[in-house]
This record gives sequence, C-alpha cells and structure tokens, in this order.
Amino acid sequence: MGSQGGFGQSKEFLDLVKSIGEARSKAEEDRIVLHEIETLKRRIAEPDIPKRKMKEYIIRLVYVEMLGHDASFGYIHAVKMTHDDSLSLKRTGYLAVTLFLNEDHDLIILIVNTIQKDLKSDNYLVVCAALNAVCRLINEETIPAVLPQVVELLGHAKEAVRKKAVMALHRFYQRSPSSVSHLVSHFRKRLCDNDPGVMGATLCPLSDLITIDSSSYKDLVISFVSILKQVAERRLPKSYDYHQMPAPFIQIKLLKILALLGSGDKQASEQMYTVVGDIMRKCDSTSNIGNAVLYECICCVSSILPNPKLLEAAADAISKFLKSDSHNLKYMGIDALGRLIKISPDIAEQHQLAVIDCLEDPDDTLKRKTFELLYKMTKPSNVEVIVDRMIDYMVNINDNHYKTEIASRCVELAEQFAPSNQWFIQTMNKVFEHAGDLVNIKVAHNLMRLIAEGFGEDDDTADSQLRSSAVESYLRIIGEPKLPSAFLQVICWVLGEYGTADGKYSASYITGKLCDVAESHSSDDTVKAYAVAALMKIYAFEIAAGRKVDLLPECQSLIEELSASHSTDLQQRAYELQAVISLDARAVESIMPLDASCEDIEIDKSLSFLNSFVQQSLEKGAQPYIPENERSGVLDVASLRSQDHHEASTHSLRFEAYELPKPVIPSRAPPVSVSHSTELVPVPEPSYPREVRQTASVSPFSETGPSELKLRLDGVQKKWGKPTYSSPAPSTSSSSSQRTVNGVTHSDSTGNPNSKTRNTSHDSKRSQVEISPEKQKLAASLFGGSSKPEKRPSSTGHKVPKTSTNSGAKSHMEKGVVSASEISIEKTTPLQPPPDLLDLGEPSITNIAPFVDPFKQLEGLLDPSQDASAVDHGAISSSKSSDFMSLYADMPTSGENSTVANPLSSNLESFGSAHGGSTVVYPTQTSKGPNLRDALEKDALVRQMGVTPSTQNPNLFRDLLG
Repeated sequence: MGSQGGFGQSKEFLDLVKSIGEARSKAEEDRIVLHEIETLKRRIAEPDIPKRKMKEYIIRLVYVEMLGHDASFGYIHAVKMTHDDSLSLKRTGYLAVTLFLNEDHDLIILIVNTIQKDLKSDNYLVVCAALNAVCRLINEETIPAVLPQVVELLGHAKEAVRKKAVMALHRFYQRSPSSVSHLVSHFRKRLCDNDPGVMGATLCPLSDLITIDSSSYKDLVISFVSILKQVAERRLPKSYDYHQMPAPFIQIKLLKILALLGSGDKQASEQMYTVVGDIMRKCDSTSNIGNAVLYECICCVSSILPNPKLLEAAADAISKFLKSDSHNLKYMGIDALGRLIKISPDIAEQHQLAVIDCLEDPDDTLKRKTFELLYKMTKPSNVEVIVDRMIDYMVNINDNHYKTEIASRCVELAEQFAPSNQWFIQTMNKVFEHAGDLVNIKVAHNLMRLIAEGFGEDDDTADSQLRSSAVESYLRIIGEPKLPSAFLQVICWVLGEYGTADGKYSASYITGKLCDVAESHSSDDTVKAYAVAALMKIYAFEIAAGRKVDLLPECQSLIEELSASHSTDLQQRAYELQAVISLDARAVESIMPLDASCEDIEIDKSLSFLNSFVQQSLEKGAQPYIPENERSGVLDVASLRSQDHHEASTHSLRFEAYELPKPVIPSRAPPVSVSHSTELVPVPEPSYPREVRQTASVSPFSETGPSELKLRLDGVQKKWGKPTYSSPAPSTSSSSSQRTVNGVTHSDSTGNPNSKTRNTSHDSKRSQVEISPEKQKLAASLFGGSSKPEKRPSSTGHKVPKTSTNSGAKSHMEKGVVSASEISIEKTTPLQPPPDLLDLGEPSITNIAPFVDPFKQLEGLLDPSQDASAVDHGAISSSKSSDFMSLYADMPTSGENSTVANPLSSNLESFGSAHGGSTVVYPTQTSKGPNLRDALEKDALVRQMGVTPSTQNPNLFRDLLG
C-alpha cells in the first residue's frame, strides 16, 4: 500500500487519528488539531490538487469539525465537490455539506441547482445522495424549488428512492405543513407500497398527521390493523426481524397510531382487541425489544376503550415487570401501573408490596417514578401517609427543581383530600418550612384565606379552635432560624389577626414576637411591612376593647427606625401606626374592625357620600359641575391632555434613523467683513409699524415662550470631522412659523420652505421481598381504603437631544436678556429669532438674499414712524434681513460693562454674515457710553453730506457694494 494506510487513506491521516486517540489531555488534543488546521489551510490553497487528495482533505475537515474546531475555510470546497461527476466524490461532498452547513447557511443557495440536477439523475445512488441532502439542507424558502421533483420520485422504480422521497416529504411537512398539505393522499398511497421499508417510512408522517387530527383518518384503522396482523404473523422478510422479533419497530409505531385512533372510539377499539391480544401473548419477555413491544401494548390498552381480558393481560405483564430484578423493567412497570389505575384503581392493590419496595429502593429515578404513581392513586383514606412520605423525601433531596415539584404536589393533595383543617395547616407548615421560597406565593394566600374562612360553616367554636391552633403552632415556629419569606408573611398575618383573639396570649407578648421578626429580617421589606401591619391590628383591637396600650421599647425603636426608612411604604405604615394609636376607641373600631378580613369591600363609584357637601356648596353659590362631554365654549380639557401627552412624548426615546444630510449649496451673496469687537450687541431687524399696530392685540408671549439669544455657528469651520464650512441654516428654535417682535407674535408668511419641511418632518416623527410487619402496615395504609377519591374543589420612544449650554454661556445669556429688554423699550425694532447655540447639525439649503440698498434700511431704522411700504421692497423677509447694528458693534463705550466677560467671545469675533447670514452677537448692558441711536443719526448725516465715515469700518461700503 506504500504511503497509504487502510481504507485508501494516507498514512498521514491515519497518524492524525492515532495521535488524537493517544492524546493525554484536551490541551494536547487541541494542539494537534490546530496544527492540522494550519496544514489543511495551506494544502487546500494549492492549485491543481488531485481529486483523491481533495477527497481526503474534506474527510479530514469533517474530522476537525467533529472535534469542535472551526473548519469553515473548507466549506466552499465541500460545496464544489458536490458538483463532481464522480459518484464517490459527489457522495463525499454531500456528506460533508450536510455535516458542515445548516438550513440557513449562506452557501445553501449554491447547491440548490446541483440538488435539482441530481434528483433527475439516472443513477439512483446519486438521487439518494441528493435526497439525503434535501432532508438536511432544504429550508422553507427553497422547498418549492425541489418539491415537484421529490413528489415525482414517489413513483421511482427503486424502493430506496421511494423511501427517501417519503422521508423528504415528511421533512417538508415538519418545516412547513402548508407546503405539503395537498400531498396527504400520497402518504395514503405509499401505505400500500409493496416494499415494507416504504410502508414503514410512511407511518411516521401519518403518525404526525393523526396526532393533530385523528378523526380524518378513522378509515385507516382497518388498514393499520391488517398491517399489524401481517407483521405479527411474520409475513415480512427475515431481514426485518430483530432479536427474533418480527419488525418490532413497525409494531411499536403501529401500536402508537392505534392508541390515538381508538381513544374514545368504541367501534375502532373493538377492531383492535384481537390483534393487540395476540401480540401480548406472542411477545418474548426475555429480551428488551420484546418487553418494549409489550409495554407499548399496555399503553395502547390504557388508551382505547377498556376490555376486561386485555386489562387482565396487562396486569399480568405489569406484575412481571415489577417482580424483575432490573430497575429498568421496574420503572416500566411503575409507569404502566400509573396508566392502568386511571381505568381500574383496584389494580394497584394487587401490587402494593412491589410498590412499597420501589418506594424504598436506593435508585432515585425509580423512587421518583413511584411517587408519581402514589400521586395518581391518592384518595382521602391514604392522603396522610402519601403526603408524609413525600415531605420526608423532599427534606432529603437537594434538587430545587424536583423539590418545587414535590412541594406543589403535596399542596395540591392536601387541598383536595385534607381530612381536617388542622392537618392541612400542619402540612402547609411543613411544606413551607422545608421547601422555603420554592413554594408558590398563591399557596400562602390560600392558607391565610382558609384560616380566615374556617370550616365554611356556622360553627364558630370550630373556627376559633382552628385559629387558636394556628397561632400556637406559629408561635412555636417563629423562633426558628432561616424561615422563608412567604411563611413569615403568613405567620405575621395570622398573629396580627388572631394572636390575641382567644385571650390566651397578651398583646405585649405578641407584639414582642412581631418586633423580633422585623428586627431579625431587616433586609426583607415585605416581612417588615407585614409585621408593622400586624402590630397596627393588635394595638387597634386593644384600643377598641378599651384597654390601655403601652408601646414596648423595642416596638417604639422599630417605629422610629421605619419612620426614617428609605422605603416609602414602610414610612407610611409607621406613620399610620402612630396615628392609629393616638385615636379614640370609636374611631379605631370603625377603621379597623375585628375579624373583618373576609368581609366584602363595597366600592361606591358614584361617591354618593359627597352629595351633602356638594349640595351645601351649591347653596353657597358654587358653580355646578359640567361633564366634559357637555362643555361648550370652555377650555377643552382633551386638548390640554393631548398637549401634555405631546410634551411628554418630546422627552421620550426616539429610535428613528437620522435624516439624510442635505446637499450644501454655496451662496453667491457677497461677503461682509466685520471688524473685531469686544462688545456684542443685539442685532435688530427692520421695524414695520403698520404690522405692529395690526398685531398689537396678540398675546405678548410666543408659543415657544420668551425668546433667548443663542449662539449661531452658521458658516463656522467645523473642528470635528472633515474640514468644511456649513451654510447658514434657518432658525429651528421655534416649533411654528411665527416670530416675536418686541414681545408680539407675528405670522411669518415668507418663511423658508426648508424650515417648513423640517418642521413637517419633525411633527411627523413625533406622531410613531420477606414481608415485614412494617411493610404490611404501610401497604394497608396506602392501599387499604376502597373508597373512591372524592376530590373537593381546590382552594386555590424617541430621544430628543436637549439644548446643552455651559454655565458660563448661561450666565451671560441672562445678562443679554436684560439688555435686550432695555433696547426693545428704547426702540421698536424686533429681535432676530434665536438660533441654536450648539447646533452643529447638517447643512441645509438656504435661499440667497437679494441685494438691498443699506441706506434704505438705515432710514427705516432711524425713522420708525414712517410708513412700512416705503421701506418694504418686497424682496426681504424679516428672517433674512441683514443685521446692520452689528456693523457698529465695535463703537467705543465707557464703563466697566463695556467688555463682555464671555469665554466664547474670542471665538466669536470673526463670525461674519457670510452666505447671507447674520453676525453672531451677544447682548450686553448698554446703559453706559454713547447712545446707539445718536451714533446712527450722526453717521447717516455725514454719509448724506459725502463725508468719509470716521468709524472703525472704513471698508464697509466697498465690501457691501463691491
């Protein structure tokens, strides 16, 4: 064989397998596999690899993947191998692909065409390989691509192909039942196939269909019985026998199907009796497979309508199981016995000693199965023994999951079959004590309700005895450590309600116990709350009875501690306790009546107790209440609610994607140079007196509240991201198309359409064996009663970014508001709508401001009384007008307030009105220094006379006018 080992593989591969088998640790194995992965990566990447070598590499990749390492680098080579014409290579490729990929892998799409082509192959082995891949890789989306060809293969000449086609259709049904719902008739036809393998494969999809809807397949009962009879009579080929049992797996599947079809159907059940009885007689109980068939016969007998002969045969089979030395057979016998006692409870009495042996068996699995059997056969005569056994077992196990299950079963049995309420309370105490917080909280509530309601009869003496026994038992238990929280809640409630009811225990004794509970469970607020409530009840009952209440020191310290608790609930309870103690007996008796926990609370929804108060108020002249739906001309409450909801929604989280950035359109407006200034003043807009007079009656507050001057960074070079300049964006600080001029709200009819679009989009986003005497006694207690169990009913957004401003800017903003108000008093010029201080948002398209004569605007500023039509040229909107006051921002002023102490001022000196934007300014106090109005008048006068301005802006007009 040269360099090759056995099975046609290279010696290198066999050495790999040998070295991995001889590895002494997982780390050594990982080193070997990682070295193999590096080798395979290098060799697979080589060009012109022989097919025989590639086949071996793929097998080695499978070996690597089976050891838990990643071999995804070779998946594509396995997919390529499925395209090969060689049968050996193709089958290897399909095998590797089915092991490597799952149905949702991205490479599945690459092999669908190959599967379609191979399903049409003349070589049935290729077809079988493709069908194997179909069962593993085809998902719900690709089923329609291969379904017609698979259905066509149901009539293939080779039985192996037909069998795999049935299996593929079954897989399609599991993936997408609707895709093959019209093909159920094909399953019925294949049930009559000449080949037993095809028939056996058809039983699986039919079993799934019958499980969902058995009534539609009742007509197949005769066919199933006939097939089962032929199998039992050994009419199938010898190749189907297993340990001398004729086709046992087909028998088991048929028995499961018959159990489904015969359930509740007398006619169908009668057709099965004969064949089931024959199989039970012919079963070989010396082999495991024979016992498996026998067990399935017992399950079938317990499902169909009972037949005395079959029940007797089943009981005999169960007896053999229980008498066996094998724990597996005992387990089967206990499980089968649990199925039969539903039909005939007397059967368990025949095997009572065997059940006791299983209950004491050291095999924990068998013991648990026996407890399940006892749970099913519980009745009032044996409930005490069974529950006590369950509790003893629960104490000795550490599995919390099964302990929870045992505890719930004990509670259920105690609620249904309790011989007395005292026994029920004692049992619940044991369950709570040993199961702890694993017990459902509803059990605690049911226990409290039972103690409160009593026996449900008019026997008050029996009820008081029940409550007294509960109080005594809880006073004994309360001192034990590590009691569960739910149990402590029950104890506190019972002691608070009935601790002093019989007069056996004093109030100080009970309250002392409750204070001890609260102090020992300081980390459990719920227990402390129950303890305080119980203290309140005891003191209230004492006050109502006319007895003097003396707070114990520990109780007083507890109240003081809880009054300063971080829990508002505990604080409230502590203050309520103090308030109740200070009330008189009559008030306490009315608010906390004795033993009123079971009284129904009636709620007066109409608040009729307020009728007298309302009538007195109306007589004194109060206005009558008008229902909301009858109000007219009154402020709409619904609108206020919607407004509140709208405001709340603006502060909710938002998860929408960001808007796409708008393209930057360079502005062609001539740049305006602004001289450096250390003093910033507000920039006024042209005043239109006519508009002011027309809107003077409007509320002096705009919708967005008082306007604030904010920092505008339009046209400023961004320090983050790419070095670019953003064009000035329209002001978005206002949520409507209104602007404020001297405290008057104006409608902006010439607003920027871009701002309207952004407002619209913003609004649309918001809206989205030897028998011992003990065993004989135990068996008599478990199985002795013949009474039937009489069960009593069980008592059972989008996030809106906030405007962030630093503290320094905020303080200067406050100063700026003062200056702005002074200027607005002095002049009638409106302030520009406030821009966003830190809005570094995306650039937006802005309209280019047309050229306007500055002298015309200056005249409008100097003479506010003139008619607005003389100034308004129809080409300038109020939001786009140039801010000419900034041109004189560097006028020298005197006083200490001449310089703005703003840390941002050094960065704002060069902010110009490029692209038609306004100069960024901050208002300052201008009460000192020269008057701006006088300066404007003086400068206008010298311009009219042709004198060169003597200000610090000598290039102003050349920059503006070119």
